[in-house]
Amino acid sequence: MKLHQLIKEIKGLEEVSTFSKHEQLVQGIINALDQKILVRGDALPSVNKMITEIGYARETIAKAYKELVSRGIIESKNRKGYFVATEDTEQHLKVCLLLYAFDTFQETFYQSFRNRIGENIQVDVFFHHNNFSVFESTINNIKGKYGMYVIAPIDVPDAVPLMQQLPMNKLLIVDRQLNLNEDHSYIVQEFKESSYQAFVALADRIKEFDQFVFFFKQQSAEPNDVLDSFQQFIKDYDINGIIKSKYESGSIAPNKVYFTIHNLELWEILKDSKLKGLKPGKDLGILSHNDDNVKEIIFDGITTFSIDFAKMGEMAAEFVLSRKPVKHIMENKLIRRNSL
Repeated sequence: MKLHQLIKEIKGLEEVSTFSKHEQLVQGIINALDQKILVRGDALPSVNKMITEIGYARETIAKAYKELVSRGIIESKNRKGYFVATEDTEQHLKVCLLLYAFDTFQETFYQSFRNRIGENIQVDVFFHHNNFSVFESTINNIKGKYGMYVIAPIDVPDAVPLMQQLPMNKLLIVDRQLNLNEDHSYIVQEFKESSYQAFVALADRIKEFDQFVFFFKQQSAEPNDVLDSFQQFIKDYDINGIIKSKYESGSIAPNKVYFTIHNLELWEILKDSKLKGLKPGKDLGILSHNDDNVKEIIFDGITTFSIDFAKMGEMAAEFVLSRKPVKHIMENKLIRRNSL
């Protein structure tokens, strides 16, 4: 019964001369949803069934289904066919945003992305927390269900074949680069050279202290390129540098420069410096990665080197809206404040 009514809606649009066959099929399905002929969860006729019922070319039917998928109105379930995903026919696009975690700088990225993308586009946000099992499961669950994919990947070889399952023309990689051996779009950071140049710019100031301490946890979300740059810098500039896996609460000491990538670690360092009466920028130095508004304000300002995450969010939204390929490496800038 539903199939008969759906075909009737599609065929009824043949009288509208301004509609192509592709547009007739898209609008016919939308009309069927508006009239409650189809509801969420209903299966659509297979492409082969549609060919039999309305006589359109396979390419025309596939194109119409793909457009409805990109708008989030229907979804493709692997080997099961196409199903109604929503009855909201005003929805123009459905976007998947897969990030590491909702840290403050990634919140800045998201808010900028969300503001620029507009209200008529659905954005579903997922987090993988640098856990490959979660990343793999998420990719397997989202493929075929979205019109566009904006993903901060895990930089490991096993992530490549996973990402290659997604349509390259609808995929944007953000934050970390991943070599897909495809003509994919990206807006990413460069860590090695930018980190080294930030250290060099701060070299004279760092030398005023007895030791440069970098907290770096192996096999984490922290970029290994930053570690490589730190090691190269302390060697080139004859700096007394040390690498520790994490900050131990209460271990803060004067005459040292502390560098951390993690905000939670930074807050702990600042808390301990306050408890011990040590003033950042005078009694010790503090350097952080990834800037945000809080770091501009607290303790008279924390020195950072960072990309502009708000700008990255805007550029990612522009890619989604325009679908124009982009290959861009964000500029890292040193922001000198009172902590170093």
